[in-house]
Amino acid sequence: MIYAQIMAGGIGKRMGNVPLPKQFLMLGSKPIIVHTIEKFILHTEFELILVSVPEDWISYTEDILKKHAVTDERLRVISGGAERNDTLDNALKYIEQNKALTDEDLLITHDAVRPFITRRIIEDNIKALEDYDAADTVIAAFDTIVEGKDGEVSNIPVRDLMYQGHTPQSFRINSLKESLSKLSIEKRQELSDSAKIMLLDGKKVKMVDSEVFNIKITTPYDLTIANAILENIH
Repeated sequence: MIYAQIMAGGIGKRMGNVPLPKQFLMLGSKPIIVHTIEKFILHTEFELILVSVPEDWISYTEDILKKHAVTDERLRVISGGAERNDTLDNALKYIEQNKALTDEDLLITHDAVRPFITRRIIEDNIKALEDYDAADTVIAAFDTIVEGKDGEVSNIPVRDLMYQGHTPQSFRINSLKESLSKLSIEKRQELSDSAKIMLLDGKKVKMVDSEVFNIKITTPYDLTIANAILENIH
């Protein structure tokens, strides 16, 4: 079976002085998270679509889904975690408690604040898992990437080998669980990228091509750009 997880566990500190976590801010006539959920509902292959939000915002999320007539029997609003990998782990536990897992089960995870995800990107992630334990959606880096430490440049990698990580990140569930089980609590908290869990366990991760408009809305500037994108696609 194929499961989706829309990750909205954070509060978005880089968005500045706003009254709501960034995933609930308005993009056009609807909250950002609603745009994203609607994209996943269109994909009929998903057995469940888990929406992971801060525990205190579960009722609010359910209310806005009703308000915007987002109804699908596969939707479940569940609690996220303190860190990204905790949010991922909570989704795995939810699936395991409600379904019998097999080696064929897949999880497609996506940032709630990337509302311009396309059907093609989702399908390419699913297809990549036919031959790999994990997939990471990326786009080639346009700018030179500079590594730095303590205010000084420490390395300038070859740009042609550099990519920017987007989402979805996708996994064979049992393989992901196996790799997660080998991490210490400290390592889980340290890792900000779920695909790296697989790499650290020696597993290969397939790159899936993203789109330049599959942006993550993190700052007020990003929200301005997102509104411009929305106007152009309507």
